Amino acid sequence: MVFVPDAAYMGWTMHGIRQTGLVAAALALGSIAALGTAAAGGRSPTVVELFTSQGCSSCPPADRYLGKLAQRDDIIALSFHVDYWDYIGWKDTFALPQATARQRQHGRFLNARYVYTPEMIIDGIVDVVGSQSDEVEKTIAAARLATQNSLSVGLVASGQDHATIKIDGRSGMPAADVWLIEFDAKHTVDVRRGENSGQRLTYHNVVRTIRKVGHWRGVATEIPVDLTPMRETGRDGCVVIVQKEHGGPVFGAARLQFASPN
Repeated sequence: MVFVPDAAYMGWTMHGIRQTGLVAAALALGSIAALGTAAAGGRSPTVVELFTSQGCSSCPPADRYLGKLAQRDDIIALSFHVDYWDYIGWKDTFALPQATARQRQHGRFLNARYVYTPEMIIDGIVDVVGSQSDEVEKTIAAARLATQNSLSVGLVASGQDHATIKIDGRSGMPAADVWLIEFDAKHTVDVRRGENSGQRLTYHNVVRTIRKVGHWRGVATEIPVDLTPMRETGRDGCVVIVQKEHGGPVFGAARLQFASPN
């Protein structure tokens, strides 16, 4: 079980060869000169979003690989659990409708006919099957040459209860949404039914909430964040993603870890 047809995408053209998709994404971002500037300058960590489900038999290898990516400083790796496999016998304990909605928003930008698991989205501009580690590494490297993920973004804590999202100004870039994503560093689940029945599965950087906290319009921006609810609910950290308005390329990202992973 991998591909899921979605009526909302019927009639759209599948983006097919992913390297071709990268070129198209690069052209959508602007000129070759602009891409060269992004590649030459400093950049935020690459954002890798894995869309997965406890009810998907193809997902465990991708979940394990995401755990390896999560250990890297140059990558922000997040596990988004979707809810569209819940009907087949096992309800994913971390599934979020917002995760499914985010995946479909990615799909609209990518002109994808289907959403599927395990799908990895790299910096918002290209997808790859998350269990194919060699292809993921190649796609990450290629995406770094075709993305504007060079905006300076910070997530700075002040004491235990407060933090500030700090985004630098940059002229000539499209408007962006500012997303705040809370995560748990690690969970192990005993799956009792469905395609993965009888397996004990471990997940890393599990997304627990997704919310839009502001907008960026090219000028220096600061957004306060109340950390109290996150700490009270036992979250291990949060991530801010500055992404083109209504979906598309990631312009910058930052993370704040509350505690060491288990």
